[in-house]
Amino acid sequence: MSCRYILIYPQGCDVCNFLSLFLCVAHHDKLLPGWSHFAQFTIAVVNIDPKKSKYSDTLHRFWKKEHDWGWKKFMESKMVDGFIQADTIIFKVQIQVIRFLASSFSSFLTFMIKILTCAKWFYRERVDRPFRCLDRQYRRELVRVYLTNVEQICRRYVEQIKGRLGKLIKDKAKWSSFCNFWSGIGINSRRRMSREKSDSILKTIVKQFFIDKEVTSTLVMDSLHSGLKALEDETKNNKGKGKCDVEEVAITPFVQMEGYTFVLVDDVLLLLERAAIEQPLPPKHVPQNATEDVFGKESCERDERRLTELGRRLIEIFVLANIFSKIEGAYEEAQSLKRQEELIREEEAWMAESEQKAKRASGKEKKSKKKH
Repeated sequence: MSCRYILIYPQGCDVCNFLSLFLCVAHHDKLLPGWSHFAQFTIAVVNIDPKKSKYSDTLHRFWKKEHDWGWKKFMESKMVDGFIQADTIIFKVQIQVIRFLASSFSSFLTFMIKILTCAKWFYRERVDRPFRCLDRQYRRELVRVYLTNVEQICRRYVEQIKGRLGKLIKDKAKWSSFCNFWSGIGINSRRRMSREKSDSILKTIVKQFFIDKEVTSTLVMDSLHSGLKALEDETKNNKGKGKCDVEEVAITPFVQMEGYTFVLVDDVLLLLERAAIEQPLPPKHVPQNATEDVFGKESCERDERRLTELGRRLIEIFVLANIFSKIEGAYEEAQSLKRQEELIREEEAWMAESEQKAKRASGKEKKSKKKH
């Protein structure tokens, strides 16, 4: 991103008794029309005790009319303990430009799909994790604080799909009809409908789960990215089951990878029933004792594993839901055609009956005329 600076209001911008901080693009009045950069950035006020340093981060597309972005209430002005050292306050800024010249949010979405599929051209970053601009200690804190939010996002989507499937399965007549439809399709058609191209799925999943300017979106993308890699590695190593968390709970997969294609591991009817009754998300770790160090290495590694497993499971359920939608569309179309054929047959039968009635009426009329 072009030259930038921090705009600091010690007593607040449009507020009182707060420190306001904004990241600004220098010489914004000279920016060319159409210029924009999408970036994630972190601003920190450093405390003598690193654990007490104040961090905030966000996502923003900088352009000519929105050349600065930040926080009016970054922290209270009276919070000075440990922040002022020798009459000096240290501000720390970390910036990651997501994509140069991203003229629209759709360009960013395309870029995120490249990240999820481990594109080698990812700008100046390793592909093992998309968002590396975050301070290591701060990222640990971010995961610790926001992991619950990521879980809620995943759980909300999974419960929505479970409810949709449960409603279908509880309707015995419709479920039986759906099963008969699926069983009546040729095996080659069933195989074709039980798979989906990864680029199509990833494009949809990024659009659904990346919310502009929402800080948890970066962790959700991290989760999806590491989950996709875990799914790929699982398939390459021919593992039948994944593991999750320290309890090493076995998880039976719904999906596997074949090249650039997601493929269901079993018949779709069995997987739909499983998804409707199972708890697809990994169980949450419960601390064994009150003294467990939430900042310790073991705790951080466990949180990262959980983030990966949430992403993997979310992708699997998303793939299953999309394949189900495709099959459901074919089923509804077949049912519609069936109803149309029934209506045509009923109409033909009614017309034939009407003709017969007309003939009988005509015959009676002729007989009546002969008698007279």
